[in-house]
Amino acid sequence: MALSHPYPPLSATPSTCGQPRLAPAAASPLLTPLSFTPARSRNVGLLPRDRWRVGVSFFPAFLNRNKKDKDPKVIKEELLDAIGPLDRGAEATPEDQERVDAIAQKLEAVNPTKEPLKSTLLDGKWELIYTTSQSILQTQRPKFLRSTTNYQAINVDSLRAQNMESWPFFNQVTADLTPMNSRKVAVKFDVFKIGGLIPIKAPGRARGELEITYLDEELRISRGDKGNLFVLKMVDPSYRVPVASK
Repeated sequence: MALSHPYPPLSATPSTCGQPRLAPAAASPLLTPLSFTPARSRNVGLLPRDRWRVGVSFFPAFLNRNKKDKDPKVIKEELLDAIGPLDRGAEATPEDQERVDAIAQKLEAVNPTKEPLKSTLLDGKWELIYTTSQSILQTQRPKFLRSTTNYQAINVDSLRAQNMESWPFFNQVTADLTPMNSRKVAVKFDVFKIGGLIPIKAPGRARGELEITYLDEELRISRGDKGNLFVLKMVDPSYRVPVASK
Protein backbone atom coordinates (compact mmCIF):
# COMPACT_ATOMS: atom_id res chain seq x y z
CA MET A 1 0.00 0.00 0.00
CA ALA A 2 1.42 3.44 -0.97
CA LEU A 3 1.74 5.92 1.85
CA SER A 4 1.59 9.73 1.43
CA HIS A 5 4.83 11.67 1.68
CA PRO A 6 5.25 13.52 4.97
CA TYR A 7 6.07 16.71 3.09
CA PRO A 8 5.15 17.98 -0.37
CA PRO A 9 7.67 17.21 -3.15
CA LEU A 10 10.37 19.77 -3.62
CA SER A 11 11.74 21.40 -6.78
CA ALA A 12 14.51 24.00 -7.14
CA THR A 13 13.86 27.24 -9.02
CA PRO A 14 16.05 30.36 -9.15
CA SER A 15 15.14 32.97 -6.58
CA THR A 16 15.46 36.72 -7.05
CA CYS A 17 18.49 36.57 -4.77
CA GLY A 18 20.20 34.00 -6.90
CA GLN A 19 19.56 31.27 -4.34
CA PRO A 20 17.35 28.27 -5.04
CA ARG A 21 13.97 28.40 -3.41
CA LEU A 22 11.27 25.90 -2.78
CA ALA A 23 8.40 25.84 -5.22
CA PRO A 24 5.45 23.57 -5.82
CA ALA A 25 6.17 20.64 -8.07
CA ALA A 26 4.78 20.52 -11.53
CA ALA A 27 1.27 19.22 -11.73
CA SER A 28 2.24 15.74 -12.81
CA PRO A 29 0.25 12.63 -11.73
CA LEU A 30 3.50 10.85 -10.99
CA LEU A 31 4.70 13.57 -8.64
CA THR A 32 1.38 14.29 -6.95
CA PRO A 33 1.50 12.86 -3.44
CA LEU A 34 -0.87 9.93 -2.88
CA SER A 35 -3.31 10.31 -0.02
CA PHE A 36 -3.68 7.48 2.53
CA THR A 37 -7.17 6.62 3.65
CA PRO A 38 -7.29 4.15 6.53
CA ALA A 39 -9.75 1.29 6.32
CA ARG A 40 -13.00 2.21 8.00
CA SER A 41 -15.57 0.03 9.62
CA ARG A 42 -18.93 0.05 7.95
CA ASN A 43 -20.42 1.91 10.91
CA VAL A 44 -18.05 4.89 10.58
CA GLY A 45 -19.71 7.89 8.99
CA LEU A 46 -23.21 6.67 9.80
CA LEU A 47 -25.57 8.80 11.77
CA PRO A 48 -26.21 7.53 15.30
CA ARG A 49 -29.67 6.26 14.36
CA ASP A 50 -28.18 4.36 11.36
CA ARG A 51 -25.54 2.74 13.55
CA TRP A 52 -28.31 1.62 15.91
CA ARG A 53 -30.18 0.03 13.00
CA VAL A 54 -27.07 -1.84 11.86
CA GLY A 55 -26.52 -3.20 15.36
CA VAL A 56 -30.14 -4.12 15.89
CA SER A 57 -30.29 -6.17 12.68
CA PHE A 58 -28.25 -8.88 14.47
CA PHE A 59 -30.82 -9.47 17.18
CA PRO A 60 -33.80 -10.97 15.28
CA ALA A 61 -31.73 -13.97 14.12
CA PHE A 62 -30.23 -14.36 17.59
CA LEU A 63 -33.65 -14.18 19.25
CA ASN A 64 -35.18 -16.63 16.78
CA ARG A 65 -32.40 -19.13 17.53
CA ASN A 66 -33.06 -18.77 21.26
CA LYS A 67 -36.78 -19.33 20.70
CA LYS A 68 -36.06 -22.56 18.80
CA ASP A 69 -33.76 -23.72 21.59
CA LYS A 70 -36.64 -23.29 24.05
CA ASP A 71 -39.52 -24.51 21.89
CA PRO A 72 -40.60 -27.96 23.17
CA LYS A 73 -42.03 -28.89 19.77
CA VAL A 74 -38.72 -28.22 18.01
CA ILE A 75 -36.71 -30.06 20.68
CA LYS A 76 -39.08 -33.05 20.57
CA GLU A 77 -38.61 -33.32 16.82
CA GLU A 78 -34.84 -33.19 17.34
CA LEU A 79 -35.09 -35.93 19.96
CA LEU A 80 -37.27 -38.18 17.81
CA ASP A 81 -34.91 -37.72 14.85
CA ALA A 82 -31.95 -38.70 17.05
CA ILE A 83 -33.51 -41.87 18.46
CA GLY A 84 -35.30 -42.97 15.28
CA PRO A 85 -32.48 -45.09 13.80
CA LEU A 86 -31.32 -46.53 17.15
CA ASP A 87 -33.80 -49.44 17.51
CA ARG A 88 -35.12 -48.08 20.86
CA GLY A 89 -31.50 -47.77 22.03
CA ALA A 90 -30.27 -51.27 21.21
CA GLU A 91 -28.13 -49.92 18.35
CA ALA A 92 -26.93 -46.81 20.20
CA THR A 93 -23.20 -46.18 20.56
CA PRO A 94 -21.86 -44.30 23.60
CA GLU A 95 -21.73 -41.19 21.38
CA ASP A 96 -25.38 -41.71 20.40
CA GLN A 97 -26.35 -42.06 24.06
CA GLU A 98 -24.55 -38.84 24.94
CA ARG A 99 -26.28 -36.97 22.12
CA VAL A 100 -29.74 -38.27 23.04
CA ASP A 101 -29.16 -37.47 26.71
CA ALA A 102 -28.11 -33.91 25.84
CA ILE A 103 -31.28 -33.35 23.80
CA ALA A 104 -33.39 -34.92 26.56
CA GLN A 105 -31.87 -32.47 29.04
CA LYS A 106 -32.85 -29.58 26.78
CA LEU A 107 -36.43 -30.85 26.77
CA GLU A 108 -36.43 -31.42 30.53
CA ALA A 109 -35.39 -27.77 30.97
CA VAL A 110 -38.67 -26.63 29.35
CA ASN A 111 -40.92 -29.22 31.03
CA PRO A 112 -44.45 -27.77 31.00
CA THR A 113 -45.68 -30.10 33.78
CA LYS A 114 -43.85 -29.18 36.97
CA GLU A 115 -45.75 -31.66 39.18
CA PRO A 116 -46.42 -34.72 37.01
CA LEU A 117 -47.71 -36.87 39.86
CA LYS A 118 -50.56 -34.40 40.23
CA SER A 119 -51.36 -34.41 36.51
CA THR A 120 -53.80 -36.66 34.65
CA LEU A 121 -51.46 -36.42 31.65
CA LEU A 122 -49.46 -39.19 33.33
CA ASP A 123 -52.42 -41.59 33.23
CA GLY A 124 -52.53 -44.29 30.58
CA LYS A 125 -50.42 -46.66 28.53
CA TRP A 126 -47.07 -45.48 27.19
CA GLU A 127 -44.86 -47.12 24.57
CA LEU A 128 -41.12 -47.17 25.24
CA ILE A 129 -39.33 -45.69 22.22
CA TYR A 130 -35.84 -45.31 23.71
CA THR A 131 -33.91 -46.43 26.77
CA THR A 132 -30.36 -46.99 27.95
CA SER A 133 -31.43 -49.97 30.11
CA GLN A 134 -29.74 -53.06 28.69
CA SER A 135 -31.95 -55.38 30.77
CA ILE A 136 -35.07 -53.98 29.10
CA LEU A 137 -33.48 -53.95 25.64
CA GLN A 138 -32.32 -57.56 26.22
CA THR A 139 -29.23 -56.96 24.12
CA GLN A 140 -27.63 -60.13 25.53
CA ARG A 141 -30.23 -62.22 23.66
CA PRO A 142 -30.40 -62.97 19.94
CA LYS A 143 -32.53 -60.35 18.25
CA PHE A 144 -35.36 -62.77 17.46
CA LEU A 145 -35.76 -63.49 21.19
CA ARG A 146 -36.02 -59.84 22.23
CA SER A 147 -39.31 -58.15 22.99
CA THR A 148 -40.34 -56.16 19.93
CA THR A 149 -42.30 -53.53 21.91
CA ASN A 150 -42.40 -52.52 25.57
CA TYR A 151 -45.13 -50.61 27.35
CA GLN A 152 -45.49 -48.93 30.72
CA ALA A 153 -48.82 -47.90 32.21
CA ILE A 154 -49.36 -45.60 35.17
CA ASN A 155 -52.52 -44.56 37.01
CA VAL A 156 -52.07 -41.56 39.30
CA ASP A 157 -55.27 -42.02 41.29
CA SER A 158 -54.49 -45.61 42.33
CA LEU A 159 -50.68 -45.17 42.33
CA ARG A 160 -50.30 -48.32 40.27
CA ALA A 161 -47.91 -49.12 37.43
CA GLN A 162 -47.47 -51.96 34.96
CA ASN A 163 -44.65 -52.95 32.60
CA MET A 164 -45.54 -55.10 29.58
CA GLU A 165 -43.55 -56.89 26.89
CA SER A 166 -44.93 -57.90 23.51
CA TRP A 167 -43.87 -60.76 21.23
CA PRO A 168 -42.35 -63.29 21.81
CA PHE A 169 -42.92 -63.74 25.57
CA PHE A 170 -45.62 -61.21 26.63
CA ASN A 171 -44.27 -61.00 30.17
CA GLN A 172 -45.78 -58.45 32.58
CA VAL A 173 -45.18 -57.03 36.04
CA THR A 174 -47.30 -54.74 38.20
CA ALA A 175 -46.16 -52.42 40.98
CA ASP A 176 -47.26 -50.08 43.74
CA LEU A 177 -45.98 -46.50 43.64
CA THR A 178 -45.15 -44.36 46.66
CA PRO A 179 -44.61 -40.65 45.96
CA MET A 180 -41.29 -39.27 47.20
CA ASN A 181 -42.11 -35.78 45.90
CA SER A 182 -44.31 -34.34 43.14
CA ARG A 183 -42.25 -35.94 40.34
CA LYS A 184 -40.51 -38.97 41.86
CA VAL A 185 -41.86 -42.32 43.09
CA ALA A 186 -40.56 -45.38 44.86
CA VAL A 187 -41.53 -48.52 42.93
CA LYS A 188 -42.34 -51.84 44.62
CA PHE A 189 -43.10 -54.66 42.18
CA ASP A 190 -45.69 -57.15 43.40
CA VAL A 191 -46.65 -59.71 40.72
CA PHE A 192 -44.87 -60.99 37.62
CA LYS A 193 -46.92 -62.72 34.93
CA ILE A 194 -45.02 -65.15 32.72
CA GLY A 195 -46.45 -65.07 29.25
CA GLY A 196 -49.02 -62.64 30.61
CA LEU A 197 -50.83 -65.58 32.24
CA ILE A 198 -48.85 -67.31 34.99
CA PRO A 199 -48.62 -65.12 38.14
CA ILE A 200 -45.52 -65.21 40.33
CA LYS A 201 -45.11 -63.10 43.42
CA ALA A 202 -42.26 -60.64 43.06
CA PRO A 203 -39.38 -60.96 45.57
CA GLY A 204 -39.04 -58.23 48.19
CA ARG A 205 -35.87 -56.92 46.61
CA ALA A 206 -37.76 -56.06 43.40
CA ARG A 207 -37.79 -52.32 44.03
CA GLY A 208 -36.65 -49.15 42.35
CA GLU A 209 -37.26 -45.45 41.88
CA LEU A 210 -38.56 -43.47 38.92
CA GLU A 211 -38.48 -39.73 38.29
CA ILE A 212 -40.68 -38.10 35.64
CA THR A 213 -38.56 -35.29 34.22
CA TYR A 214 -40.71 -34.28 31.24
CA LEU A 215 -44.43 -34.74 30.60
CA ASP A 216 -46.93 -33.51 28.06
CA GLU A 217 -49.93 -35.09 26.36
CA GLU A 218 -47.83 -37.13 23.92
CA LEU A 219 -44.30 -37.59 25.31
CA ARG A 220 -42.76 -38.54 28.64
CA ILE A 221 -39.14 -38.68 29.79
CA SER A 222 -38.23 -40.56 32.95
CA ARG A 223 -34.98 -41.40 34.74
CA GLY A 224 -34.40 -44.42 36.96
CA ASP A 225 -32.35 -44.81 40.13
CA LYS A 226 -29.67 -46.71 38.19
CA GLY A 227 -29.07 -43.78 35.87
CA ASN A 228 -31.08 -45.11 32.94
CA LEU A 229 -33.01 -42.83 30.60
CA PHE A 230 -36.49 -43.69 29.32
CA VAL A 231 -38.39 -41.92 26.53
CA LEU A 232 -42.00 -42.95 25.98
CA LYS A 233 -44.92 -41.88 23.80
CA MET A 234 -48.59 -42.03 24.77
CA VAL A 235 -50.65 -44.74 23.05
CA ASP A 236 -53.77 -45.14 25.24
CA PRO A 237 -54.70 -42.52 27.86
CA SER A 238 -57.74 -44.56 28.99
CA TYR A 239 -55.78 -47.68 30.01
CA ARG A 240 -56.24 -48.88 33.61
CA VAL A 241 -53.60 -50.85 35.54
CA PRO A 242 -54.97 -53.99 37.27
CA VAL A 243 -55.61 -53.53 40.99
CA ALA A 244 -53.33 -55.53 43.28
CA SER A 245 -54.86 -58.87 44.35
CA LYS A 246 -55.21 -59.38 48.12
